[in-house]
Amino acid sequence: MNNQHQSGDVLKLDSNMRIPQPDDQLFKWYSPLEQPFYLAGFGWQREQQLYRRLPENPTWILPEAVDNLANCTAGGQIRFITNAVSLSIKVKLFSAANMYHMPATGQCGFDCYIGEPGEQFYCSTTRYDSKQTEYESVMFTDMDRINRSITLNFPLYQGVQEVWIGLDPSAQIASPPAYDNSDKIIMYGTSITQGGCATRPGMAYPNILSRRINREFLNLGFSGNGKGEPELAHILAEIPDPACLVLDYEANCVSTESLQTTLPEFIRIYRNKHPHTPILVISCITYAKERYNEALRLEKEDRKRVQLSTVEQLRENGDANIYFYDGSTLLGEDAHECTVDGVHPTDLGFMRMADGLTPVLMKILE
Repeated sequence: MNNQHQSGDVLKLDSNMRIPQPDDQLFKWYSPLEQPFYLAGFGWQREQQLYRRLPENPTWILPEAVDNLANCTAGGQIRFITNAVSLSIKVKLFSAANMYHMPATGQCGFDCYIGEPGEQFYCSTTRYDSKQTEYESVMFTDMDRINRSITLNFPLYQGVQEVWIGLDPSAQIASPPAYDNSDKIIMYGTSITQGGCATRPGMAYPNILSRRINREFLNLGFSGNGKGEPELAHILAEIPDPACLVLDYEANCVSTESLQTTLPEFIRIYRNKHPHTPILVISCITYAKERYNEALRLEKEDRKRVQLSTVEQLRENGDANIYFYDGSTLLGEDAHECTVDGVHPTDLGFMRMADGLTPVLMKILE
């Protein structure tokens, strides 16, 4: 009876759950802002030297919430080649993890993939005290001394003030493998696009897609605030060399009437700058409550029709590079098993989204 309350302290019972303490003397520290490291996923990083997804001083006024959420580093990646036998990372966050339905590893952690484009395999995730805003974590150690392509994915739901890469002192560093070309895939949307609620950064569906399609992806999902504002259309149109624009913001539109207004206008603004860039409009994934709430199901059907008819009308008017995809099919027949709260996908849900969208994007990019 005296031991009945001790089973909750898993860290004492399972040594594999404990947070290892790295030895700083084993590492030489580098800033990923310096060459030969390549920072992907930050469209304005080279000008402002910040881990931020939108310009710090935009030409169009941002909604305050979008301006704040732009500091979340979803989609950011550090890419390089190294023959390091050990790799560690030091991180300084803006705030600690604070979400009830998303692990700190997804909110505030980094994860590591190893391999060439198209053949990247998961290696590790940062391990740290989730109550802290600064941490150091070993990503791997005791590896063979051979060259490896490394991708470190940034946190999805937190801002990063500083990050440092630690390699064993004898390690060499080189530039990462080249993309197929410099054109970027721009993904604009909601909390789902941003990555809520993946268990770790690499499992957000834009990051999964980035491992299958050898292009730079820009994740411009804004939690609760991807609403199709014209200011965002103007700012996204400033991004040079777009390969494709993906619009996945139905889940944040205020109403069906709002979507009827914002979607054609967003596309019109973007088309003024990029008349031939492919645009893919994706309707919302299935919510669990649709099974029990007929009004919600019908409302989402109406919104899907708005998006489909908008695309069809533009195609009839001569825009051959705009496409629609029915997002309600992405999670499959057992969609109710693919979210953490009936709305936001788990890793299973995100994998199914990526599985559905990969062939679509690859065909568009051809």
